[in-house]
Amino acid sequence: MPELPEVETMRRGIRSVVGARITRVAFPRRRLKPIVVMPRPATFRRRVVGGSIAGVERVGKRVVVRLENRDSIVFEPRMTGLVLVVDPPDPRYVRCQLILAGDKARKLFFWDRRGLGSVRLLSPDEFTDVLGPQRLGPDALSVTASQLHQRFRESRREIKVALLDQRALAGIGNLYASEILHVARIHPQRRCDQLNRRQWERLHAAMQRVLHEAIRYEGSTLADGTYRNALNRDGTYQNRHRVYNRVDQVCPHCRRGKVVRIVQAQRSTFFCPRCQRAPK
Repeated sequence: MPELPEVETMRRGIRSVVGARITRVAFPRRRLKPIVVMPRPATFRRRVVGGSIAGVERVGKRVVVRLENRDSIVFEPRMTGLVLVVDPPDPRYVRCQLILAGDKARKLFFWDRRGLGSVRLLSPDEFTDVLGPQRLGPDALSVTASQLHQRFRESRREIKVALLDQRALAGIGNLYASEILHVARIHPQRRCDQLNRRQWERLHAAMQRVLHEAIRYEGSTLADGTYRNALNRDGTYQNRHRVYNRVDQVCPHCRRGKVVRIVQAQRSTFFCPRCQRAPK
């Protein structure tokens, strides 16, 4: 968390920075766990200040600010990071701030309460090395059912665990993997190589449905309240979760089974044992 829907919501929320010129970059000193900043702040400032923002993109779970000189500022939120264009929830956790000159947004913040995120300035070659197709799989919003089948069909991993592998498929994390598998009616412990072509097609359709729906509701703000969109407002998709963090609640699909929790690869998984039959 944040996952693809939350990061895509951030990306859409900061589009007003496109065309702005960067006049100053600040990395406030805090008595907190430091985030990763590359290159060093002095070099970062020298390469960025005076440049203009040409575009804003999302690559997997990262927000990418493209500069006119073809360099890219990559914000990776990890567990508690946010990218905002308004004052953040608590100014103590601002890790990077871009001061802008332009007609719209005047500031761009990277905020991270736990200090697990990163801010990297990458040249085009560095970007390919770090985030190119050799390092990240196809994006979960653009992958086709055939690509999904091809990439996973021979894997002996459990499908829930496989979906979290960013080298195989970029963007899906723990929350949305559980939601997608519930919509697809596939048990999270079923091995990839046990799924037939029809199940892969069903999984792909569920993936597109859940991710697009979550983006429409601007992501999920969980009980800790950490995730906020670029305007410092809650997402609302948490009100539509089917199984995630709903242990012992009645399944909204079959209305008979109750949601259970198991642990896979040290992560919580939620599913309905009636809708999502266990593999034999």
